[in-house]
Amino acid sequence: MSDRSSGLTHPHESGVPPGPLPRLTLPRAVANVIEDEAANCDTGGAFPAASFRALREAGLLTAPLPASLGGRDMRGTALLRLLRQIGRASLPVGRVYEGHVNALRLIGRYGTPAQLARAARDAHAGALFGVWNTEDGPGLRLVTGPGGLTLTGGKTFASGLGHVTRPLLPAEGEAGRTLVLLPTEREPGMPDPSFWQPLGMRATVSGRVDYTGARVQEDDLIGQPGDYYRQPEFGGGAVRFLAVQLGGADAVVASARAVLRRLGRAEDDVQRLRFAEVAVRSEAAWQLTREAGRRLEAWPEDRDPAPLLAYVALARTATEDACLLAAEAAERAVGARGLLAPWPTERLLRDLRMYLRQPAPDAARLAVGAWLLDAPEGTGDPWEEA
Repeated sequence: MSDRSSGLTHPHESGVPPGPLPRLTLPRAVANVIEDEAANCDTGGAFPAASFRALREAGLLTAPLPASLGGRDMRGTALLRLLRQIGRASLPVGRVYEGHVNALRLIGRYGTPAQLARAARDAHAGALFGVWNTEDGPGLRLVTGPGGLTLTGGKTFASGLGHVTRPLLPAEGEAGRTLVLLPTEREPGMPDPSFWQPLGMRATVSGRVDYTGARVQEDDLIGQPGDYYRQPEFGGGAVRFLAVQLGGADAVVASARAVLRRLGRAEDDVQRLRFAEVAVRSEAAWQLTREAGRRLEAWPEDRDPAPLLAYVALARTATEDACLLAAEAAERAVGARGLLAPWPTERLLRDLRMYLRQPAPDAARLAVGAWLLDAPEGTGDPWEEA
């Protein structure tokens, strides 16, 4: 197994306070490429390859890496802001890009310096990373045999299947669940694209893949068994996909606004009242998500993660409510006419509603209620940071 590295993606762990981050934004030219490709990819269920070429050329595939490895140490609010901008341009692109960021963070947190350096070289060369954790049946297992380590079983909802070239695969081994970074050119697995027949998010190409018989080398193992589920990173990392979802809600509202203006109904008081509530909910969810992200970045490893995870669940619940309200408001506002081509509203709504269904939003809502009702007597604000 690999020895854990230190201080590569979390400056507070090494005692070095994080410095100011540059304000990262999605270049307008890149956003145009992503937006222009989105409709065609939805119609044919194709992967948005041009969008990721544009992201690579803008240096955004390597931005999560430390500056010492040619990255921009992208984290915190700067990262969340960028994820929201990408989600606004295309939720499928945002979903796959967030998985790329997640994989690089996990390698930086739990891998060796050599493994992170190799991942950095791959990212600079255009490799796309992802984290494929969802599975059905017996799942993915890491087996030790006479010929060494092999995998048996597979994954479902493998976003970017056929295009993600560095999937990070949690696999159940003898000592626990272990992260396996498997280069697809060596062990591509057996893809089953027929699995992916979704309501929305078609362009993520999230198929099923079987890795039975794939060979695993010792250097493919990232960290120690159980690292993937370490808190608060495992649960707290949800703030990143919340930012993407809120970007999707932005796009839905922008599309509805365009329809209303074209129909001459944007000045109706009914519409203004409807979208006032959307604005309040969306901004509240964004501020909660930003605060949850700030707490995650600063949370010491030796501190009980329960308060932070409860706050992240609060942000998750607020984001789901805000996004659903935005979707309903858009549907009611534009009517059947606004759900027809050439308006993109219908596609944006499908993508947003599909993305909101995973992972486990009801569990987050239950956690919020439990934290509030289980608070000790005399507690004023259960969300106050200690």
